[in-house]
Amino acid sequence: MTLPNRILYNGDCNYLFASDYRRDPSAPGPYTTQVLDDHVNLLADSGVDTYVINPCGQIPWYPSRRLDHVLTGYTRGDADFVRPQYPPTDETFTEEQLQGALKSCTVMLDRYLDLREQGVDWLAYMTGACRRRGVAPWASVRMNDAHGANNWEGSFFNCPPQKDPRLRLQGRPLNPRQPVEKYLTVGNYACREVRDYYFAVIEELVEDYDFDGLELDWLRMPLCCNPPASADDVEMMTDWHRQIRELTRRQARKNGRPYVLGVRVPARLGALRTHGLDVEAWARQGLVDYVAPSNFWQTTWDIPYDRLRARLGPDVTLYGVVEGAPNWMFARGENTPDSFRLLTLSAELMRGNAAGKLASGVDGIEFFNFFCSVVVHKNASKEGSRYDAIEGIADLDALRGQPKHYTIQTTFNYWSPAFFEHAGQLPTCVETGGWRRFELAMCREPAGLELTVQIVVERSDAIPDLGVSLNGCWPSFAAEQTGRLLFPTGKLTHLAPEYLGLNYRLPIEAIQDGLNELVVYDGDENRTPYPERQVRQTRIISVELAVK
Repeated sequence: MTLPNRILYNGDCNYLFASDYRRDPSAPGPYTTQVLDDHVNLLADSGVDTYVINPCGQIPWYPSRRLDHVLTGYTRGDADFVRPQYPPTDETFTEEQLQGALKSCTVMLDRYLDLREQGVDWLAYMTGACRRRGVAPWASVRMNDAHGANNWEGSFFNCPPQKDPRLRLQGRPLNPRQPVEKYLTVGNYACREVRDYYFAVIEELVEDYDFDGLELDWLRMPLCCNPPASADDVEMMTDWHRQIRELTRRQARKNGRPYVLGVRVPARLGALRTHGLDVEAWARQGLVDYVAPSNFWQTTWDIPYDRLRARLGPDVTLYGVVEGAPNWMFARGENTPDSFRLLTLSAELMRGNAAGKLASGVDGIEFFNFFCSVVVHKNASKEGSRYDAIEGIADLDALRGQPKHYTIQTTFNYWSPAFFEHAGQLPTCVETGGWRRFELAMCREPAGLELTVQIVVERSDAIPDLGVSLNGCWPSFAAEQTGRLLFPTGKLTHLAPEYLGLNYRLPIEAIQDGLNELVVYDGDENRTPYPERQVRQTRIISVELAVK
C-alpha cells in the first residue's frame, strides 16, 4: 500500500539551534517556542505534509528522561565542555578558528538551554506544533552518526558505547593497504551493547513522544558490521529490525492509528548487505513501510527506481530523496569564492530533481539537508532556501511546463562514502572520434518550451568539437561557448574559471519520462586506424540541461 505522505522534510537535531531562527536575530533575549511555531508554520505554508524530525546524533539532542543527552553536564557558555569535540590546533586549524568554533557551539547549546529553563521539551513541542498545522510528525534516528570522530572518547557528541574501543568497527578502508579511517570506526552492531543502546533511543522516541512514524537513517552512516558481514550478522540485524517493527506495531495498537516505519539508505542495496543490512529481506518480510534510497550528500539523478521496486516488492512506498548538492562541480559568483552548489537555493534544480524522480516512478519526495543554505550561507542569495518552490513538488503533472535544471552526480566529492555512492558517470573523457553515453531522469514537457544542453569541459588550448544527441535525435554540433551556469544557484552564476560551457539547443519533444539517454560525440572525422593516431581527449566535468 502506498503511503499518503507525499512531501517529507527531514530536519536534523541542531539546525534550528546552530543558526538563529528568531524573527529578529539582532534583538536580545532567549530562544522561545516562537522559533518552533514559526518554523512549523513555514513548512506547512510551503506544502510540507510530513516533518521528519531527527532529534539525535549518537546521543539525544532533546531532554531525554531515559538517557544522557546533549545538555547532561553542560552549563551555560562552558567552552571546556565542548573543546574535546575539536582537533588540536595547527596551521590548518588555528587558535582563532578554534575560539570561533567554541563560541558557535556554546551559543547553540545555550539556545537548547533557553527552552529547557522555560520548562519546554522542544521535541514534544514540535510534535504538537505539527498537529496544530495538520503536518504529520515522524522521527528519524541516525543509526551510526560520525560527527564526533575527532575524539571518540572525549567529544560530547558521542554515546557511551562509542567511547569504548571494543565496541567500534575496525574502520577498514576499501583498499587494505590504506590506513584505518577513523570516521569509519563507528559503533559495531555485532556487539549487543551497541544494539541495546540504539534500541533504547528508538524505544523512548516511539513510546514517550507523539509521533506517527519512524525513519531509521542508515545513510548516517551506512555502516553496521565489519565487512564482509557473515550470514549470521545479516540475520541478526534483520531480527533486530523485526524487534523495532514490533515496537512500532505495539505503539500503533496503543494509539489506535498506523505507525509508519521506514529507512533512508544508500541506493546500492548490495553494498549495504555486505555490512549486514538486508533491505530487500526487510521489505519482503513486511518489516518496513517505505524505503528512501539516496546518496550521502549530493543528490541522485539516475536511480533506476523500477529495478529497485522489483527487488523490494509492490508493498513498499518509494521516496525520491532531494539532497543538499546537485553534484560536486564548482561554480562562482561576484565576490563569492568558488564552491559546489547548494541545490535548494535553486527552484529550477529542485523541480528538475523531483520531476525526474517522479517520472521514474517514486511515490513521493523527501527533502534532506534543505536548510543547509542557512548554515553554509556564503553562497546563499537573499531569498535563501527556496521554501516557495516546495508547494506542488510531488505533483508531476503540475511540474510539467515549469522551468527546470537537470544535471548528473559526480564521483569527485567531499564526504561521500565511495562504496555506497550511486555515482560513476562523471567526470569522464571522450577521445578523438569517440563518444560517451549518459543517463539521467527527466519528465516530458509540453510543446513551446526550449531545451538547452550544457556540456561542461575542462579548459584546454583547443576548443573541442563536440556534438550532442538526446534519445536518438539527430545530434547538434552548433555549440555556443559560455562561462555562465544555465540557471543561477544562489549567488553562484558562473562556472569555475578552469571550466568551459558548451551550450546546445535540442528539441524539447526529445525528452521522455524516466531515464533519458544523452550521447556526446567528438566531431573529429579522422578515420585513421586507432593505433596509428595521436589520441586527444576532452575531459567532461558535468552535463547540465535547462528547460525554459
